[in-house]
Amino acid sequence: MLKFYFAPWSRASSILWLIEELGVDHEIIEIDIRQEGGVPEDYRRIQPNKKVPAIEHDGIVVTERAAIAIHLADAFPQAGLAPAIGDPMRAPYLTMLVYCDAVLDPAMAARAHGLTYESNDYSFGLFDDMVAYLDRVLTERPFAAGDRFTAADTQIASGIGYGINRLKILPEKPSFKAYLERVADRPAKKRADEADQRMAMATPSLQKWMAAQQG
Repeated sequence: MLKFYFAPWSRASSILWLIEELGVDHEIIEIDIRQEGGVPEDYRRIQPNKKVPAIEHDGIVVTERAAIAIHLADAFPQAGLAPAIGDPMRAPYLTMLVYCDAVLDPAMAARAHGLTYESNDYSFGLFDDMVAYLDRVLTERPFAAGDRFTAADTQIASGIGYGINRLKILPEKPSFKAYLERVADRPAKKRADEADQRMAMATPSLQKWMAAQQG
């Protein structure tokens, strides 16, 4: 059994997309990360920082998006989203999955909050170096790890899309736009986006936020 701890319009949305790609039965346990008073303390037994996503697969808890993506794609190999050990794509696949959590996400967060720093100040390095690297990778190959779609694309594409469309801090590089277009029509992505939107509309804290925006 797969339990998925999820909040709409959050970093967990990329894992929702991955689960749709895998086509596996799962139970969504919604965690309202924006609720007044914060997430209840008992959720720390699942996720120590009370963040999402997290999964519980056959009684085993996995946190952090890269670890969740690696675990799920390997656990359900029939979906073909994880290059096997020995496949030349395995190394770039793992690299890009971890890069999303370790560099892309924190570099975008730092830029969004106006943090000024030197490259060696933080492990994730400079925003401009991250942009240049992803631009080079996605110019050299059609997908994050190579010539075919993998679980890494659910994470990298989600990050790039969020950085361009929501945070509006990533530049609209031709390589980024072409990459997002390549994945946009995937049925699993459309299902995940629709489910994400539907759950967001029903989440109390987001309902309150949207009402405030309209008022």
